[in-house]
Amino acid sequence: MTTSSAKFSLVHISLVTALSLSLVASVGFVGLSSTSAAQQKKHVVLTAMLDDQGDPPRLLNMLFQPALQELRARHPDIDIQLDYRPIPYLNLRTQFLEAITNQTSVDILTVDQIWLGEFVEKGLLTDLTERANTWGRQKDWYQANWDGGVYNDKFYGIWTVVDVRGIWYWKDLLNKSGVAPDSLKTWDGYIASAKKLNAILRPQGTEGVHLIAAGHSPDMSFYPYLWELGGEITKLKSGHPTKGVYWFPAYNSTEGVKALEFIKAQVDAGIKPQREHFWGKEFFNRKFAVMLEALQNHVRDDYNVTTPDKVEEFEQKVGFLPMFPVPHAGNDIATLMGGWLLSVPEISKNKDLAWELITIIEEPKILAPMHEKYGLLPTQIPIGEGPYAAKLNQTIPYYEDLISMIPIGHSRPNIPEYPQIADNIKQAIDEVYFGVKEPKQALEEAAAKSAKALGW
Repeated sequence: MTTSSAKFSLVHISLVTALSLSLVASVGFVGLSSTSAAQQKKHVVLTAMLDDQGDPPRLLNMLFQPALQELRARHPDIDIQLDYRPIPYLNLRTQFLEAITNQTSVDILTVDQIWLGEFVEKGLLTDLTERANTWGRQKDWYQANWDGGVYNDKFYGIWTVVDVRGIWYWKDLLNKSGVAPDSLKTWDGYIASAKKLNAILRPQGTEGVHLIAAGHSPDMSFYPYLWELGGEITKLKSGHPTKGVYWFPAYNSTEGVKALEFIKAQVDAGIKPQREHFWGKEFFNRKFAVMLEALQNHVRDDYNVTTPDKVEEFEQKVGFLPMFPVPHAGNDIATLMGGWLLSVPEISKNKDLAWELITIIEEPKILAPMHEKYGLLPTQIPIGEGPYAAKLNQTIPYYEDLISMIPIGHSRPNIPEYPQIADNIKQAIDEVYFGVKEPKQALEEAAAKSAKALGW
């Protein structure tokens, strides 16, 4: 589940929740049969609790209906119905936990990749390792995406949709400011370019570059630079008081300090941290000349890019570099991947049918049309680089560049303590943003709190 899923306001959430309830009532049970023959069949209701993607009918129309048709054809002796429950992302985790508490059966769940460890440790997800091995499609996934469904060497969910972040820029604004796009590729060049852009554009109400200071600032402002330098968020360490070998904070390393110093250098150069984040709308509104973001997720809705001619028109105006700025030319590049998994909750009473339905959904012939329609990036090689790629390349700007970033994409730790670790890192970033502490001190204090959260 992309971090972009959290973009909805509370008002929007309320409205979408109401719509979701309406959908449950109106389309929740799909394909009810009134014939006497159907009444004699075994009756199974599969309950799917899903991130509504900001578009509640999307997964129903694009994935579940065609997959359910195939599942019914495979099992003519079973009357299979679907209870489809689309829920806004910000409510999904809470409502799922409430369903578990109430012993409500849930058969299929969309799981944010960073929730995986928490749900597994609480015994909420089914171990799908044996089923996945029997299925035998692991090699069709980009390795990092398949690994995103693994926790403690066991498999719990299929990473279905992915996003990657890179450098997006308005070509005319860079030209107006005398900034060459390639100058954005290195840390020094990025800062020098920001100064030039601000000097020309700020008097007109446009900021040079976007520096995020919202709740997920570690994802965009810190992790990619940490990874470029070879650093890690956490690492395994022996000597844990209760677990023997367990995770320990590693982000306060030399690499982490250098990454946070780059953030400080941006602020020192006059780049303003942005507490409000609108997931690319601010870029499309030309409030920023340059933005590090997963804009491919929003080009379809915010810029009406739906056809090859629209893609061409967009690419004439907006440029893209498939990278984050690197310390020096020649350094390894890195990006953050987001996305969501399809999992089977442990409380499910229909695990085999639920798993089979998920595997049908994951067939490229069913999944690829959703990627094409909504401009979403695939986690599967046969979709990303196979015969389906030609269609995606016609409707997703800079498609080949975006796909090239998946092999260098990293994911956040899926351990249960990760949300606390992320909060500690965010606090350190804020302290540097607003001049409270120097990078090394901020990270050391954050790491001490993270070590405590990890049980050290």
